[in-house]
Amino acid sequence: MEPKHIGVILALLSSISIGSSFVLTKIGLNHTIKKYGSATKDIAYLKNYIWWIGMLFMAIGEFANFAAYSFAPAILVTPLGALSVIIGAILASIFLGERISNVGKAGCALCILGSLQVIVNSPEDPPISSVQQIMTYIQQPSFIIYAAFNFIAILLLLYVFSPKYGQKTPIIYLSICSIAGSFTVVACKALGIAIKLTLSGNNQMKYFSTYFFMLSVASCIVIQLGYFNKALELFNTNVVTPIYYVLFTTLTIVATTILFKGFSGTPEAFISIICGFFTLFIGVYLLNSTKATPKSYKTISDEEYSSLFDLEEISAVDLDRNRTKTVSEDSDSIHSGYTPVSTYPSKIEHDTPVIFEVDDSIGHLDRSSDEFADNLILRSNPN
Repeated sequence: MEPKHIGVILALLSSISIGSSFVLTKIGLNHTIKKYGSATKDIAYLKNYIWWIGMLFMAIGEFANFAAYSFAPAILVTPLGALSVIIGAILASIFLGERISNVGKAGCALCILGSLQVIVNSPEDPPISSVQQIMTYIQQPSFIIYAAFNFIAILLLLYVFSPKYGQKTPIIYLSICSIAGSFTVVACKALGIAIKLTLSGNNQMKYFSTYFFMLSVASCIVIQLGYFNKALELFNTNVVTPIYYVLFTTLTIVATTILFKGFSGTPEAFISIICGFFTLFIGVYLLNSTKATPKSYKTISDEEYSSLFDLEEISAVDLDRNRTKTVSEDSDSIHSGYTPVSTYPSKIEHDTPVIFEVDDSIGHLDRSSDEFADNLILRSNPN
């Protein structure tokens, strides 16, 4: 079998493993939330075995992807990473019951197309023969400026944007994760070369650079892991996975292009990359504009529930006073199983609970649905 074919097989295995790891990690986080109330507080997710299985799949996928670069060119291996997005979406639909709107699907498709367009036209890395050679590239002024810019960006995201928008949009946490990931790629490449050369008889362990890259890999992975789990805890996998893929791929290409001294392709390829970036940005916007709100719920007691409204005015339904009412804070849809003669949405300020005014003529309504009892109140119309 040709080395190129081995590289393709490894890249496909990598995509399957990484796509599966997203879903397994999400399942583990969900179980942790049910048991402890929060997955990230006190790093509770470390106590869940499903989360560890997800991390194992992630490690297998990353190792296979790393090995694929040894057999096939990056221009062939990297685009295959887009398959992890599709696999993650399919598995999330099956095992997590997650759905994404048609607009979100279009955004996902644009993200993949834009990523492929950028990757295919990006310049290839020059051959690297020693770990010291990469350290020389890192010490050049352009990459130092780029690294400093990203360090400042991470600080702003952590201390300025994260408190305000971290629970409203997945881009904040995934940006932190992706910036760290782009430096992980550079450090992993250097470390991989050091290990490969050492095993072939050219000892690289005598250089300080090797240990610097080891520390860099460990530090960046810790940052990636923490903020990726925060994004998964708050948002759907079908939204997190494509956005992470786009940001991580884009920043990796930018980092490696600056590291290896600019763009070495043709003007046509440069224009194609710019178009690819615009396609990526549109895709990310469409994905982020779909229902990517945190899944938060509020539980209130009977007394609190009664204080919200005068229950004597509610004539169309017999509310069960003997159980706790669960009200969704981000619910914006009404169960379609009820067909009143005339239904008029009340113009209210609050999202919870959802109130409908209903004509008295509709009589008794079936309240067998949990959705009806939880987030819908019917109030008698005085007309």
